[in-house]
Amino acid sequence: MKQLTAIVLTYNEAEQIEACVETLRFADRILVFDSYSNDDTVATARRSGAEVLQHSFVNYADQRNAALCAVEGETEWVLFVDADERVSADLAAEIQVKLSYSEYAAWRLPRHNYIFGKLTKWAGWYPDYQTRLLRLGRARYDPQRQVHEVAMLDGPVGTMDNPIIHYNYQNVAHFMDKQERYLRYDARMLFDMGTAPKLRNFFLQPLRQFHLRYVALKGYRDRWHGLRLSLFMAWYEYRKYRYLSQLHSSEGP
Repeated sequence: MKQLTAIVLTYNEAEQIEACVETLRFADRILVFDSYSNDDTVATARRSGAEVLQHSFVNYADQRNAALCAVEGETEWVLFVDADERVSADLAAEIQVKLSYSEYAAWRLPRHNYIFGKLTKWAGWYPDYQTRLLRLGRARYDPQRQVHEVAMLDGPVGTMDNPIIHYNYQNVAHFMDKQERYLRYDARMLFDMGTAPKLRNFFLQPLRQFHLRYVALKGYRDRWHGLRLSLFMAWYEYRKYRYLSQLHSSEGP
């Protein structure tokens, strides 16, 4: 049995996957768990030395759970890494030390988010802890949380010191595309829970989101960059409730 398997979930990540795999060489096994990409992701991953399995995408929680099932009985620990993330040498060394802590069910990693090419430490983007190093058999993902997944753990979770590096939004168009997809998942979850939008939600929720990002989480310390991100997140909070209202109009009783 291998001690550590690094798993990268992909869909059309041909531009990112080689650089990502290169930072995972310290793992005993590198597995690209692909959602039937229609670009060169699979071929590039294999050329980079990774194994590839393909599984139809339902939602993020389902995909991570399917990946855990795929390596069950074959590894002790799983490290989930996204294609646009990189593991530094310092983080790799820290991970290798933490593998001996068998009493832990998982470890969470801080994350350095590069948004529009800028390291962003305010407005909620740091420490941005991600529970990604999981002891197999003691961790699953909550199927009710289809996006912004939550790991359900049988045991304690530890916190690492070194961050994983995330090149998540290359430009404004990329940001808007991702946020639009996230808000639709979030609105769908609210709809499935029976939440109906109220008139005040269209005003108060965006204002609260802006105050949270810009004031409480000190987005102002990033000046124009922080202001722009806080405004974007407020706008998408408004969009979420608009979409929730549309769901009730089209699918509600």
